[in-house]
Amino acid sequence: MNKELIVNFAPEEVVIALLEDKALVELHREKNNNRHAVGDVFLGRVKKVMPGLNAAFVDVGSDKEGFLHFLDLGPQFHSMQRFTEAGMKGDAAHLDISEEKLKEDLAKTEKISSVLRQNQPILVQVTKEPISTKGPRLTSEISFAGRYVVLIPFSNKISISQKIKGAEERSRLRNLMQSVRPRNFGVIIRTVAEGKSAAELHADLDSLLHKWEQVRTHLLNAKPPVKVCSEMDKAVSILRDFLSNDFDQIITNNEDIYEEIRSYVGVIAPQKKGIVKLYKDREPIFDHFGISKQIKASFGKVVNIRRGGAYLVIEHTEAMHVIDVNSGHRVNAEQSQEANSLTVNLEAAAEIARQVRLRDMGGIVIVDFIDQREAQNRKILFDAMVKAMAQDPSRHTVLPPTKFGLIQITRQRVRPQTQVDVMEVCPACGGTGQIRPSVCVVDDIERDVEFLIKDTNARDFSILLSPYVHAYMVRGWRKYQRKWWKLYRRWIRLDESNSLGFLEYRFLDRNGEEIKL
Repeated sequence: MNKELIVNFAPEEVVIALLEDKALVELHREKNNNRHAVGDVFLGRVKKVMPGLNAAFVDVGSDKEGFLHFLDLGPQFHSMQRFTEAGMKGDAAHLDISEEKLKEDLAKTEKISSVLRQNQPILVQVTKEPISTKGPRLTSEISFAGRYVVLIPFSNKISISQKIKGAEERSRLRNLMQSVRPRNFGVIIRTVAEGKSAAELHADLDSLLHKWEQVRTHLLNAKPPVKVCSEMDKAVSILRDFLSNDFDQIITNNEDIYEEIRSYVGVIAPQKKGIVKLYKDREPIFDHFGISKQIKASFGKVVNIRRGGAYLVIEHTEAMHVIDVNSGHRVNAEQSQEANSLTVNLEAAAEIARQVRLRDMGGIVIVDFIDQREAQNRKILFDAMVKAMAQDPSRHTVLPPTKFGLIQITRQRVRPQTQVDVMEVCPACGGTGQIRPSVCVVDDIERDVEFLIKDTNARDFSILLSPYVHAYMVRGWRKYQRKWWKLYRRWIRLDESNSLGFLEYRFLDRNGEEIKL
């Protein structure tokens, strides 16, 4: 599979598009002022302790207070709290946790009220960005994800991905990490670490230990709420998780982002450094690679399935996302109704998996496929849906069809759903749904012509008209142009354009630039 990452930099945000075989599968928008991204570490302050919820609300500088459940405090919360208090006091000597003795694990039977109190400073990490009316979801079990390993301070446990099956390789990785990790730092070895050299794994671990050093440095004499460590930029974090041998190119239109990505790729995959390219053409980067058109076609309530007349209707609610599959005019006379339905459903399953990933739908997704009467066909559809969703890196579960033919998908939600407004304001009515009487449009044009000639002394201009108005104004041997010639001694050219609305018109100067009236 061919993969491309296109990074479009704009002053207010960075938009990142991930393409697989030229099809848009992920779209990420990172606001330049996003202060609460997943992975950011904050020194916060407990605002409210809620015994009934066994949770607390923490002020981390967001509009809404962050939510911290007792189960997210982590087993070594007391050790973390000792570290936090030492940092706030400026006691640098007690910030080297490899020299400290860890406290006893937090008992799971304890209550939040026995551990936290109002106005208590606490070190937390964002696990979910603010969504809708909810503040960020927080944890006190800090972790830093790298390309090959995940670093967990205040732990001595080494875990290995279950997807690494070989006993010899698992033993090699465990022994390697045991020899290089500092004391009181746990490690989770990721799947992509399989077969990697000691130098590559050690370099990744060192980069994560450097992030922990940032926390130590920024925590000294800090006052909550304050950010003490930022997650890496979105483009780099996507590369961290997705960069593989089938990546074909990474292109950006910003020189700073280009240098940052090139430097990161040079560290984690030096042999692929050449795939990072800087885009310099005048045409917008998303237009050049056909992404703008895909965005327009992929977002909105109704999404057409590529082949045939089938389409999806997608609705979003507070509780769930609902997708309805419609066959439209897609009918194959040589197949039975059951076979036609299966064909449409299988094509819809692939598009639904892409839509769920592209829009970053989280929570519950209910899909109403076209009814399948035969159990065998329902099994085929379910297997196809599972296979299509397997490409999605987010944690998800696909449940078998209900007796009503509905398939339920649950998907991890860590940030707000991606939404793109693809609807355009009607140029004729301006979004009101009403237009001026059509018989008055020529009077409006004549008034504007008189204004341009008499009041602005415009000499050389033309009028761009919709085909409907153009046909009316040039009939009768160009009645209106001859009329204007007699009145103003100016021959005004009338051109037509199919891109204009029913009663829309524009005045253009000699260079083809629109004259604003």
